[in-house]
Amino acid sequence: MTVPNILIFMADQQRWDTAPPFSRAKMPNLERFAQEGLTFSDTYCPSPHCCPSRATFFTGLYPTEHGVWNNVQVANALSRGLNPDTKLFSDHLQENGYELYFSGKWHVSAVETPADRGWQVQKNYEGTVTEDDCRDFRQWREWQQYRSLSSNDGEPRRRYEIKRPGYGTFTICGIDESPFRDRQTVDEAVEWIRNRPAGQGAPWCQYVGTLGPHDPYKVPQQFLDMYADVPIELPPNFTETMEDKPALYRRTRSRFDQLTEDEHREAIRHYLAFCSYQDALFGRILDALDESGEAENTLVLFVSDHGDYMAEHGLWAKGLPCFQSAYRVPAIMRWPKGINNPGRVADAFVSLADFAPTFLELAGIQPERALTGQSLVPFMEDRAPASWRDTIFTQSNGNELYGIQRSAATKEWKYVYNGFDFDELYHLPTDPHETKNLAGDVQYDAVVKDMCRRMWQFAYDHNDSCVNPYITVGLAPYGPGVIFSDEE
Repeated sequence: MTVPNILIFMADQQRWDTAPPFSRAKMPNLERFAQEGLTFSDTYCPSPHCCPSRATFFTGLYPTEHGVWNNVQVANALSRGLNPDTKLFSDHLQENGYELYFSGKWHVSAVETPADRGWQVQKNYEGTVTEDDCRDFRQWREWQQYRSLSSNDGEPRRRYEIKRPGYGTFTICGIDESPFRDRQTVDEAVEWIRNRPAGQGAPWCQYVGTLGPHDPYKVPQQFLDMYADVPIELPPNFTETMEDKPALYRRTRSRFDQLTEDEHREAIRHYLAFCSYQDALFGRILDALDESGEAENTLVLFVSDHGDYMAEHGLWAKGLPCFQSAYRVPAIMRWPKGINNPGRVADAFVSLADFAPTFLELAGIQPERALTGQSLVPFMEDRAPASWRDTIFTQSNGNELYGIQRSAATKEWKYVYNGFDFDELYHLPTDPHETKNLAGDVQYDAVVKDMCRRMWQFAYDHNDSCVNPYITVGLAPYGPGVIFSDEE
């Protein structure tokens, strides 16, 4: 097999159904791209925020193995970076002669930069917005700007605003002609493609990390205009009260209940427009690659690090509420020389952990340790893998508001173990919007036992230390011993 170049475009917080084959957002470049490649329609991140998911993408490991549990730059992060001796796919590629180029968002470690992991890094690495938004606020004097609680509370709430006394007002959407400096990130990536001398011999890997469509959803006007006449409907589960779900879910929603239904609809419109903006940026990358003459032997991946609730259950952004909208992401590949029968859609469970072993196999590299992810090469070759997962797992210790949470999902059932509250069980074929929690219904006890068995087996296989037998913390309905039981 020919060793390909690799080009990765990773959006930030783009949910699965905005992209092909679901296409809720207008993304003409991605639509054309999907027809030329392979779409993985059921792809999941391991944890519902940036750093753990990006660390999984770069390592092929889950948080229990790579050690990144939270956004590493916040004050109370459980870790600042990767576990010792954890290698990224870029480490392997560099050692095997690849030329590596990095532009945009990193968010894997606060103690290492992409340059420490083999990448050539340009001036727009991380971006000033990311640095500002994710710093840890150790300087308490910075909070003085929010000391005027009476004016924050007393002034009328303006459109799209969420009042937060002592924190500052959050504006969920609006207009910004250059959100998050994504245009500059792509400018640098395009410049590198165009200026790189063709035919140098060494294969290359380019990573382009944009920050859109992350909240706040502030987009260039021309992309919002694309949706001016598009009717926007609220999700089917928008009015769900979540009374049968953990109290933290309801408390999280209470922030967004300040918004009117019309404001929720307009936020959806802005979010979809933001996805269209990302599509335009991605199209510029594809054009530059086509002009370079190297597209034929370049594996291009469009993917996101995690999703967004986008008004489902009345929520926005992402957090501990363990709904698939925060975990399910788009993932589409194109490689003219290496994908058989392009235009296909693969509906198998895929994890962000699967891309690192895929890149390494294509480069002819054997990793030094077993990875959690599995290579996607069989799907690219249009053949059935010898074995493939029938369950997808998630791991979270909380998005800075800590709480042990693990989930296991098959195509039929989804079980969520909430160490901080009661659990969840959803029958996905009849309840795809996750509205009816069946975890407390005794008639589904056999299902709960089976899902606990799957969850604990994955924990055993991947060194998950969330196990504690103490009487007040060992709260799962079936503990780890279930994986050793012969009982049905």
